[in-house]
Amino acid sequence: MARKKSEPFQFESALAELESLVEQLENGDLGLDESLQRFERGVALTRACQKALQQASQKVRKLTDNSELTGLDPLTDDED
Repeated sequence: MARKKSEPFQFESALAELESLVEQLENGDLGLDESLQRFERGVALTRACQKALQQASQKVRKLTDNSELTGLDPLTDDED
């Protein structure tokens, strides 16, 4: 299920679709052409998810690098 260009990327939806495609391919009930189409879609979804994760990681890194919180001591369980 391809998304329209105007729709925002939904990571969770893409991941669910990818999981569904993997299940379909693992069943082995598809013909060669259908398998190739689903594999191609899976590759595209994988790349889109990787890109989204990379962007999220960069945002987190940027926020934590520019934050005053970087100088705080890490939390510990020793609150006795």
